Amino acid sequence: MMKRWIYAAAAVLVAATVVFCAYHASAGERGKGKDRVLSKVRFIHFKKGHGKPPWAGSDKGGGKKEEEGYYTYIAKGAKWKAIEGYVLNPDCDENLSTNQVLDATIAGMDEWETPEEATLDIFGKIDVAQTGPDSELVAYRDGAWRGYNTISFGSYGDANVIAETTVWGYFTGRPSEREIVEAHIQMNDDVVWGDATVNTSLMDVQNIMTHELGHCAGMGDLYELAAGQETMYGYSEEGETKKRDLYKGDVTGITDLYK
Repeated sequence: MMKRWIYAAAAVLVAATVVFCAYHASAGERGKGKDRVLSKVRFIHFKKGHGKPPWAGSDKGGGKKEEEGYYTYIAKGAKWKAIEGYVLNPDCDENLSTNQVLDATIAGMDEWETPEEATLDIFGKIDVAQTGPDSELVAYRDGAWRGYNTISFGSYGDANVIAETTVWGYFTGRPSEREIVEAHIQMNDDVVWGDATVNTSLMDVQNIMTHELGHCAGMGDLYELAAGQETMYGYSEEGETKKRDLYKGDVTGITDLYK
């Protein structure tokens, strides 16, 4: 899937600051006149050895056997029901070029869309812009409030935080009625980014981007030590690149979610 696209936009990207919230929004025809609860969930990715975020995913998807690995979901059944694109603002304090950030993002998306023998349609095209939309859930369409999906860099004020991902969706009710409607990634500019295959003192941008895109696709964090090889393991450190490639539980989880 061709994901590259470059354009100019008009406003500045901002990240969400609320851990989670919920309110009722009309479900339109899909809800047959009933309200569904629209929720906002934020995942905070810490460096290894630091605190666990207040929200780390909810419904366990299974995957506790050695042969299938470990995985969990934001909510079982919650996934994209429409393929939507992302606005990427690659500007950051490090010496990362636009192409380096874009290539890392594309590689992360491709990893989730092609787990082993499967081919999944999860992410749309990437629009690259130095500025982007400044609000969330700005339009009501397809039976839900939807805005823009964004990826950007910004200062978090804490170098122990690597990144945060915010996902909007309907995460309660029957699994078949759950869905993701919007997602945002902010990479922390207080972290020293780069390519850890070249310099192991750097935080690998592709490694972290692949993990954060897993949240955007519907996957939750893992904190069991036995799950340390999974892309969705909740801690990372400088020099780490293992999250670039999906592990057993990541493959099982994403394939089962989008089958």
